[in-house]
This record gives sequence, C-alpha cells and structure tokens, in this order.
Amino acid sequence: MPEHMPELFGSEVFNDSVMRARLPKDTYRAIRRTIRTGQHLDLDVANVVASAMKDWAIERGATHFTHWFQPMTGVTAEKHDSFISPDGSGHVIMEFSGKELVRGEPDASSFPSGGLRATFEARGYTTWDPTSYAFLKDGTLCIPTAFCSYSGEALDQKTPLLRSMEVLNAQALRILKLFGDTETTHVNATIGPEQEYFLIDKSLWLERPDLRYCGRTLFGARPPKGQEMDDHYFGAIKTRVADFMKDLNRELWKLGVMAKTEHNEVAPAQHELAPLYDTVNIAADHNQLTMELLKRVADRHGLACLLHEKPFAGVNGSGKHNNWSIATDTGVNLFEPGATPSQNARFLLFLVAVIRAVDEHQDLLRLSVASAGNDLRLGANEAPPAIVSIFLGDELTEILDAIESGTLYHDREKSPMEIGATVLPHFLRDTTDRNRTSPFAFTGNKFEFRMPGSSFSVSFVNTVLNTIVADTLRGFAETLESAEDFQSALTSLIRETISAHKRILSDGNNYSDDWVAEAHRRGLLNLKSTVDALPYLIEEKNISLFERNGVLHRAEILARYEILLENYAKCLNIEALTMIDMVKKGVIPSVLSWQNALLDVLTKKKAVGLPLDASLETAMLEKVSALSASLAVRLSELENAVLSAKSLSNALETARYFRNHVYSAMGELRITVDELETLVGREYWAYPTYGELLYSVN
Repeated sequence: MPEHMPELFGSEVFNDSVMRARLPKDTYRAIRRTIRTGQHLDLDVANVVASAMKDWAIERGATHFTHWFQPMTGVTAEKHDSFISPDGSGHVIMEFSGKELVRGEPDASSFPSGGLRATFEARGYTTWDPTSYAFLKDGTLCIPTAFCSYSGEALDQKTPLLRSMEVLNAQALRILKLFGDTETTHVNATIGPEQEYFLIDKSLWLERPDLRYCGRTLFGARPPKGQEMDDHYFGAIKTRVADFMKDLNRELWKLGVMAKTEHNEVAPAQHELAPLYDTVNIAADHNQLTMELLKRVADRHGLACLLHEKPFAGVNGSGKHNNWSIATDTGVNLFEPGATPSQNARFLLFLVAVIRAVDEHQDLLRLSVASAGNDLRLGANEAPPAIVSIFLGDELTEILDAIESGTLYHDREKSPMEIGATVLPHFLRDTTDRNRTSPFAFTGNKFEFRMPGSSFSVSFVNTVLNTIVADTLRGFAETLESAEDFQSALTSLIRETISAHKRILSDGNNYSDDWVAEAHRRGLLNLKSTVDALPYLIEEKNISLFERNGVLHRAEILARYEILLENYAKCLNIEALTMIDMVKKGVIPSVLSWQNALLDVLTKKKAVGLPLDASLETAMLEKVSALSASLAVRLSELENAVLSAKSLSNALETARYFRNHVYSAMGELRITVDELETLVGREYWAYPTYGELLYSVN
C-alpha cells in the first residue's frame, strides 16, 4: 500500500489521472466532455472505458464489479457480479463490456417505491453515472449509478440530484451571461458536509438491543456528568479514538474522499469529521462512503459508531452541516462577496436569489430534513430549531438595509484583532460574527444548512436547494433579459426582492421563546415534526416547482411522500416493539430481582428482631413497588397503542397515530423505566447505563 500521501490519495479510484494514463486520447476526451457538459456517451466509448476499468481493477485484486446505487432506503445498495466468463474449453476469461458498465438490471422489486411499481414488477435499471468516479472496495469494482424503474421513474436519490444540477447550471449560466461572462461554460453546486457521530465500546453496544435495532437508546437515566463542563469539546483526542481516526482517514483518502478536519464534539463520546468541498454529486457519494466506513473502521477497533440524530437524551444530537455554494468551471465562487460586497452586483443578485428561494420554500427545506430521528434533535442541545431562517451577519444585513432604503453604504474594512498580549501575532478580524443557532447561515462564501441529520443522505437536501435556487434564478433571468435598461432593472430587482423576503432574515438567538413568537408574527412556518412537514411535499405549488424544472415528476413526488411517511411509521413501530421487548426481558426481571433482594434483607432483619418500619429497605421497596405498578400500566398502554395502529391503512393517518399515540406512550413508559434505573442496584440492572456508554472509550 502506498505510504506517502500523494501516492495514497485516490489510489483506489479510477479517477482522471488513471483515465488519462490508460485511455486512448479520443476516448479520454470524450469522457471528459461527458463529465464536463453532460453530453451523452456512445457505447463504443463505453466499451473502451470498461475494458480499461476492468484491467485496472483486476491488477488491484478485484474479482467482481457492482453497480453501486442509492435507493430510497437511506443507504447504498450493491449486487456483485464476477468478471469471469466461460471460454468454451472449461476455463474462464475475464470480461467486462461497455453494456455491463452502462446498464445493470438488479432484481429490485423489494426496494421502497411508494406505489410506483408492484412487488411482482421486478425489473429495474441501474445506469452508470460517469460524473462520479468508480472505486475499489473489498475486492470489488464499485460503479456509481442511478436507479430507475422499468418505465423510467427515479427510484433513487441520485437521479433527482443530477437533474437539479442540470437545471441550476442552465439558469445560473443565463444570469452570468447577462453580466457579460462569456468564459464560463458550466456551473456546479458544491458542498462540504460535516459529519457528526458518536463512538462507544462495541461490547456495550451489543448489550443494548435499542442501539442495535434502532440506533438510539430508548431509555436511560442521565449520568452524574454529561456535557455541562464543555471539557470534551475540542479536547485532546483519546488514543483509541485517534487510532480509529487515523485508520479512517487512510481508508477515506484511498477512495479520494477529502477528509480534512477531525475533532471532539460537545457531548461525551461525540466527534466530527469534515471534508473539503466537492461537486455536490461526488460529495454526496463520498458522504455515503464516509458513513459506511465510519461503521466498518469502528468495528475494527472494537468500537460502535452511532449515526443516529439523537442516540442519547439530554446531550447533543448529531447533525450533518451542509455547506453549500455555487462555483463556475473557471474557478469563481458565486457567493464570494469580494473586498467590497456592496459594489458586487453579481454577488448580491445570487445572494438575494437564495433569500427569496429559502423564504418561498421554507416548507421544502424543512421536509428535506424530516425524519423520526431528526425530530428528536431539532430545537434541542445546540441543534437549530425547526423554524427555517437565514443569518447573514451584520455587514451583509447593513448592505441589504441600505439597498432597500436607497441610502449609501460604505463597505467595512477588516480591522486588526486586538487581544491585549503583544507577543501574539496580529491578524485581521472578519467583518461579521457567526451564528450557531441559525438553521441557514451565510459563513463567508457559502451557506451552512445546519438542519440535516447525521444519518441523512445529503442528496435530497441538495436536490431541494439546487431546485429552489434554480427556479428563482429562472424568474430573475426572465425579468432581466426582457429589461430595456439592465442596470436599472437589476437595482430594482435586488431592492424589491430584499423588501419582499426580509422576513426570513434573523440574526438573534434562534433558541429563544421570543424568536418562536416573532417567527409566528412574521408568518414563518414552525413545522415541529415530520408528520407536520411531509404533507407540504404534495402541495400543488411544490409539485409544479419540481415538474417545471424537470427534477421530479408528479408520480415520483407522490411516491416519495408515501415512502417517507411509511419510513416514519415503521421507525416508530420498530422502536416501540424494541422498547416493549427490552422492558419485558430486561427491565422487569431486573426490578423483580432487586425487589427480591430487598425482601431478603427485610426477612433477615425481621428474623433477628431489627425494626423494619423506618428502614431504608422498606422505603426503597415501597417506592420500587409503586413504580413497578406504574410500569405495568404504561407497558400495557404502549402495547395497546401499537396493536391499534395495525388497523390503519392510510399512510398519513398511520404516521400521525404513531406520532400522537405510540410515541407519546413510549415517552410515558420511558419516564418510569428511567426512574427505576436510578433505584435498582447496578448489578441487578440488565443494560449498560448512560454513564457506562458515554464514557466507555478510554
């Protein structure tokens, strides 16, 4: 294995340098043209690429290939085929054709389809995405692909994302042309998704069925020490975790993933990994690989990686901050303000396009991050609230205020940072601060969307972002292209957009109750749960948005609506069944054993004539007995709630029932279990406690 970084990085990827070295010049130019412009690739070219790809993979020990795709399950899928073919003489040859590269046919009827296809309609197609490089994993050549039904509907996360990239490119180019840009031929959204996660000891993970089945703890009393001391945040990384991170980085770098930053997060056992930016399609693929490798590498080190949004109550949940920007193929970041942002009309137009898009489509952004797990995280322990708003910072806010009012604004100059210790080096302070409570914050030359959950695929989030901004740019282009005086129309458009959509801007504490009331006064949506948010997906204005931009068709939208609702209900159903099982098989036996132990002590005291009425054992037994009675009642209530859900058939009705009744009953049962945990002797309690889980990695 290469040991030096230049040799290590991308060593398992069929990337541009490999293609340049292995492909004929005309073939290489053809595939580069496809990657750059989206132009269709001929089968003859695909045959040449496939042959070179096969040879490269076999040289590195690969025996199989797979079309690696992203169905609506939230994870990736693979069906492996070997390169071997019979040669007619009892031996085999290694073959891989352009047809096999371009198209696969998995028996994929069991993937979620939201009614787009019946179970007996098994045929689905995977089709090669040449914009995302093939890579090697465990002796298999993995080919990133899209996945569609027999009739062509998108059944995956990648296809709508690619469509949204195309429409954003087309509309951004229209705007750039109006500013006299004749050099840019392509515009791409770029992202750098920060990934938060927890690490606990694998042996303890195996003792918690809720972690194994649900990814989160369904009960657990708070430990004496949580995150209140803030001593884990950016603290020295423990040796065992550092070894894990070193191993993880090597695996990611071999696959061309630009893993850059790693540190301890706020909660005990919580950490973060952040990559450099890449084109949104490639970055989405890389994030899926990152989540897979987090779990796999953790296992090598005797650890369990938790990607759930809220694995532990009472401490920070885990998010995936989606740092989104737009860049040209000439290397220009369209969200770069420059030294004088008030004079940068192109930047201001793209800025107000985002402001308008986010304001008009708060519902879509909120539902793009909707899940049962993320409902537990949003609005708690440093996660942004469920109300979508934008933070711009003082400087940009003042610029927009000046534009709206028609007053003159003088751009700020960065001032030296005065710390008070002359030995420290001088540096320039940024012209604005950051707001960690904002769901959608401008952070210098990008927007940080902080609402996505840690286990999410970032594909749909960015499909929504690309689409709503592209649609806004479409409207801007139509207005400006027909204007008699471009400069006058541009100034009016920017000013009118600010005035119409400034309600979405917020620079205060988004955690406060005052903000909730203020957001309501402004008319901003507060969609607290997935069940509140998802119905907005099938509103006509949103169906029309996706259809006119060619990103999703009505049938595909309705299918996703059904899938997301079903996933929500299934998730809560699994959690409820797991909780019932754990209470019956672990909690109740623990409580009974503890009660027997207390009774045994009381019996022995009585035998020797010691007083019992005011004894510690009597008081504890009475309290545990009372909680045991409550446990029986609340367990029965949860069982009945789960049973009643079986009679429901409508997806929305079922999801609402699980939210309002099953989830509520789970919460009531948890209160009793958590209190019992604080009373029952540790050696009697069936499951590892929060203190043991959160502080298990030394």
